[in-house]
Amino acid sequence: MPTSSRFVVAVHALVALAVSGGKPLRSEDLAHSANTSPVVIRGLLSRLSAAGLTRSQLGAGGGALLARPAEGINLLEVYRAVEDTRLFTLHRTPPPPDCAVGSNLVGGLQPALTRAREAFEAELDHTTIAEIADEVARLGNFTMPLEW
Repeated sequence: MPTSSRFVVAVHALVALAVSGGKPLRSEDLAHSANTSPVVIRGLLSRLSAAGLTRSQLGAGGGALLARPAEGINLLEVYRAVEDTRLFTLHRTPPPPDCAVGSNLVGGLQPALTRAREAFEAELDHTTIAEIADEVARLGNFTMPLEW
């Protein structure tokens, strides 16, 4: 199953914004921090802005900012803003309906997949960008705001 790094890179950008002390950060600065392209960051910032998680400050010294306090942004919002939220993909080609396993597999598997998705989303819902920023600061042995 293909995976994406959009979620982790989006969290990276949001944590960087959270530790910036309200200083706008350019997409180039965020890209350098995440070791990716400014184009990737701008695409993510567009999605995050559409979800009400970031905003832009135009002009000299402008850049991206959090649209609301980091304590009020949970990881589930970020995930839903940037990812395809289907955790599991079913068969690309449906199994034959005359197969005893194939014709019943989705019905037998779906309850477990639904519980797994709900548990995953519940965990993301209980974790905020502020909590991740605090842990990053602790691990990096720095205080916020971080000088960029």
